[in-house]
Amino acid sequence: MATYHPNHLTHCTVPRAPFFAAASSSGQVAQNIGFPRVSHKRWVKAAIGCSTKLSAWSNVRREHWEGDLAVDGQLPAWLNGTYLRNGPGLWDVGEHSFHHIFDGYATLVRISFQIGRATGAHRLIESEAYKAAKANGRPLYREFSQLCPRNPGNLLDRMRNIVRLGSGTALSDNANISVFPLGDGRVICLTETTKSSVLIDPDTLETIGKFRYADRLWGLLQSTHPVVTRTEFLTLLPDLFRRGHRVVRMAAGSNERKVIGRVQCRGGLAPGWVHSFAVTENYIIVPEMPLRYSITSVLKSELTPWYIFDWVPDSGSYMHVICRFTGKTVASVEVPPFMALHFINAYEQRDGIGDRTDVVIADCCEYYADPAIIEALALHRLRSPGINENAFPEARVARFRIPLDGTLSGELETMVDPDMHGRGVELCSINPAYQGKEYGYVYACGARRPCNFFNSLTKIDLVEKEAKNWYEPGSVPSEPLFVERPGGTHEDDGVVISIVSTKEGEGYALVPDAATFQEIARIRFPYGLPYGFHGCWIPREM
Repeated sequence: MATYHPNHLTHCTVPRAPFFAAASSSGQVAQNIGFPRVSHKRWVKAAIGCSTKLSAWSNVRREHWEGDLAVDGQLPAWLNGTYLRNGPGLWDVGEHSFHHIFDGYATLVRISFQIGRATGAHRLIESEAYKAAKANGRPLYREFSQLCPRNPGNLLDRMRNIVRLGSGTALSDNANISVFPLGDGRVICLTETTKSSVLIDPDTLETIGKFRYADRLWGLLQSTHPVVTRTEFLTLLPDLFRRGHRVVRMAAGSNERKVIGRVQCRGGLAPGWVHSFAVTENYIIVPEMPLRYSITSVLKSELTPWYIFDWVPDSGSYMHVICRFTGKTVASVEVPPFMALHFINAYEQRDGIGDRTDVVIADCCEYYADPAIIEALALHRLRSPGINENAFPEARVARFRIPLDGTLSGELETMVDPDMHGRGVELCSINPAYQGKEYGYVYACGARRPCNFFNSLTKIDLVEKEAKNWYEPGSVPSEPLFVERPGGTHEDDGVVISIVSTKEGEGYALVPDAATFQEIARIRFPYGLPYGFHGCWIPREM
């Protein structure tokens, strides 16, 4: 295996980007040349006295790289396939610096496994937003916390601004959140805007182009976490003006979305944000939390205290359940206030008498009805370790019990003592064979406090109410993705993959055994990589 000696960054400030060199005939790309810079005034204050080399919040060093990866330890012989991860990789363009982690331009990472060996690659997604920013030295489209350029002059100019936003023209196609293999072999990357549905080549990571939906379902936004199986693609389309969500299905091999049903939100003036949702074998669970879309922010290109949302706790919190097959709403119950980005899983509980479902269970990573996690992910906070380490928002594994007997309210309870995982839990995965079914294990990012971000990995046993944790001082691990052993005989029969950034500026993929949660291998990249959100596993066809 090749041995690398990375040229580590020496500051927490970020290399100016991107002056990427052209690819050589071998396909390798020379390292770009940059210099430390912080242009945003609130970042300058935050960076004073910071000497960390952590790569998690730095720009990706190259637009594209690929090569062999050194393996420390022993990879299982059965681990044959491709791990893909999506996330932001570039937060600084020209003299512009983004404010929030959600703004960064999408960067894919690949690790291919074959008989104990590993090769890797990373590449920026060639979205229209990224290409325009690279050509102009500044963003031209609206990102999560980034307003699109506008001319606020006369009334006609203001009307043009509203039309560009209302039509989606000004919204970004920066697909920097999730990546999924569709049932027909295509691989799609997504974020919150519908125009950000992008197809990529899982081998080369090259951008193929936009995923073109073959229907007339209008809508600017979507859930960035669809539920994808070999046979279907389920997602939600928020309706900002009719205060609800359309639930849609797309069959494998098709580009046409079809409406299953519609959920009418019960509180507030706009639908609640649904970053993710859950399904069971027969039902789709649509959460409604009081972090609601701000229609004013979307149409007028203005930021609220919560970016594009309003926090309206008095508007209530609800859980809606619709049938996957008929689209009929079978329950809509009020629940205690909650704040959740990611749902873990859901399943049905039978009444013990017949085969009738009595209660739907839905589990999530919940922030005690506090939206502070949104601002905690601002880059100036992440890049300065001491700025937020005593106030990083606390989270728990929370369980909703949603009755289907007409009862008007549901329950919300804590599943495991939060101190077992550092009062932090996020970016979760389970054995996909248990999706929509009763299950016992959750793999997630946890916390070792004090911290200003998730800095550990945790395996949570929901039955025994226990947790096993992995922690390495100064490191930042990303989502632990569960990969099942072919022919596995129990729920945690497999491994977990998580890409880790170290305080020395290095990067590697950690591979623990999913049952014992003990490390069995590390796969080293030539340098540290920016933080990424979500991944997927594509098994190699034998």
